Amino acid sequence: RVSRSSVSIWVRDVPLTQKQIDKLYRNKRTGALKGSYIASLNKIRKSEELTKKLKEEGEKEVGRISQREFFLTGVAMYFAEGDKSGKNVAFSNSDPRAIKFMADWFLNVCKVPENKLKCDLYIHDNLDEKEAKKYWSKLIDIPLEQFRKSYIVKNNKNRLRKVKHIHGVLRVGTSNANLHRKIMGWISGVFSV
Repeated sequence: RVSRSSVSIWVRDVPLTQKQIDKLYRNKRTGALKGSYIASLNKIRKSEELTKKLKEEGEKEVGRISQREFFLTGVAMYFAEGDKSGKNVAFSNSDPRAIKFMADWFLNVCKVPENKLKCDLYIHDNLDEKEAKKYWSKLIDIPLEQFRKSYIVKNNKNRLRKVKHIHGVLRVGTSNANLHRKIMGWISGVFSV
């Protein structure tokens, strides 16, 4: 048995067809459902409009970033999601924007030769590994030959995943102990200010 609140959370973003909406109206004894449904739609619409407005404002506030800002943003992202031990320089994420940014950062800031940039894919076994590799390869313009063996995660059918990363999680980086030490120095430099 599942609580109504749980079911509500699971299905709140599922759009209803007009036929389904009409059936719900006919099945209800009062107009309360119709009123609450219309109010809910209005609330969703207002929230979407506000989200769009705030996103546009945020993008305008950032504007074009300088080379120095690009450098520092990469340092911050590496601190958040990069490998911090050993000799490997690597960044892992499922967000294509973050992966693209950091691949560019490795190539342009860290001066990693393109042929030294390697990729590892972490993906569930019920997703398409080949398509995922093609997607990432095209996104960051790295040949498939530079992808190492994927790590395939056994999918647990009983676990409800809120977010499904259809392209998996990509780890992009290189093996370079001196570069790793330098990045750790950049991170220390940011925190010593």
